[in-house]
Amino acid sequence: ALCALHSLPPRPLSGSMASSKMVRSLLCSSAAVLAASQQVGQMQQEVHPEMWLQVDCTADGCQWERGAVVLDANWRWVNKDGQNCYMNDNTWDPAHCSDPASCAQQCALEGADYAATYGVSTNTYKDGVNLNFVTVGAYAKNFGSRLYVMDGEDTYKLFKLKNKEFSFVVDVSNLPCGLNGAVYFVEMDRHGDWDGVSNKAGAKYGTGYCDAQCPHDLKFIKGEANVLNWNSTSVPPVGRYGACCAEMDIWEANSMATAFTPHPCSQAGLTKCEGTACGDNVKGERYMGICDKDGCDFNSFRMGKEDFFGRGPQFDVDSTKPLSVVTQFLTSDGTDTGDLVEVKRFYVQDGKVIPNSEATILGPNGGDSVTDGFCEA
Repeated sequence: ALCALHSLPPRPLSGSMASSKMVRSLLCSSAAVLAASQQVGQMQQEVHPEMWLQVDCTADGCQWERGAVVLDANWRWVNKDGQNCYMNDNTWDPAHCSDPASCAQQCALEGADYAATYGVSTNTYKDGVNLNFVTVGAYAKNFGSRLYVMDGEDTYKLFKLKNKEFSFVVDVSNLPCGLNGAVYFVEMDRHGDWDGVSNKAGAKYGTGYCDAQCPHDLKFIKGEANVLNWNSTSVPPVGRYGACCAEMDIWEANSMATAFTPHPCSQAGLTKCEGTACGDNVKGERYMGICDKDGCDFNSFRMGKEDFFGRGPQFDVDSTKPLSVVTQFLTSDGTDTGDLVEVKRFYVQDGKVIPNSEATILGPNGGDSVTDGFCEA
């Protein structure tokens, strides 16, 4: 699985997680991240913001591992020799992008000025990142960001989650209703679909993204530009193809609500979809595609505990203060190779462990975790 940190307006039913303040640390696991694109630009050097993780945790403590984050390719400047390949924020230049292959061969992804252009910076202790939602740069105003965790200059970090625990510290106190901050895993290629030919950028430049919503707004998919049938009037602009893969939303939240949601797909890895396989909403085919777009979510408010998460001390989890989010992936036999049977959640705040709420809306056996039984209820 790949791990993504996302700061964006909410997507329908699935997710990205927005934070105006940050993910401070990622603990106790081993994981990966996301990507998508083509040639490498020469106008801006790519320097990944450093972020240390704690891994291999036991009762005696954790090991520190040096990592970094990378900005998704869709946010980057796409150009040929300094001239825009993608114009006016919504249109491909036909001079360079008349077809998918030639566009990918001619156009390049630039490095990112993370802080000045995208509002992304490493925190003081270098164990997390600060994400600003709106950043006014020298040439444009930027909204949100999507980052992936790296374990090298050219590779995403892959997290092996079965029989493991994944935790992070987050502050969503500045995220109002209407914004969504997300930490999630997706089944992306470790190298960002780098092939050295049509995609020379790879994971180093954040290529190869996919998720269970099969997004059509990606500019490049598997080394080719998504220029065919490009609809520049759509919000966001979209192309013919989508990019589908399994997704595990660890944290979709603002200061008013939160949920965690698995979204399985019937095909492994990134699938470049077209037509019914994408399950597009606009065609009325949402439930005909290869991915479960709704997923099996656990939202405490919707599950009957309306005072579990929110702003202030009257809630079990007070979103006006930082908190640790802990997710456990339990297997049938307690080994890393056993079948995944339960995704369990709890929180830590002010030194107190707070179990997840019960799904009382489902009756006395609703439970407080995601299992086959919970999803079938």
